[in-house]
Amino acid sequence: MAYKPVGLALGALSGLIAGAAFKQAWKLVEGEGDAPDATDEDRAWKEILLAAAIQGAIFAVVKASVERSGAVTIRRLTGTWPG
Repeated sequence: MAYKPVGLALGALSGLIAGAAFKQAWKLVEGEGDAPDATDEDRAWKEILLAAAIQGAIFAVVKASVERSGAVTIRRLTGTWPG
């Protein structure tokens, strides 16, 4: 119960971290410019799907890392595993 607010805050933090990491990763892949949106008419399917795959992978890894770190910290502080 006490972990819920912490989990929500960690979720928001992980979104910010993942967004910044994706922007940097896309710069490495594409060089310049923003990542395409699914509705960008001038972008190819290949580019849109590649961006979506990279973004999904980054978000999943960052979310899992932040949540796991939060759970480990709560266990160290309280002696019990959240969840």
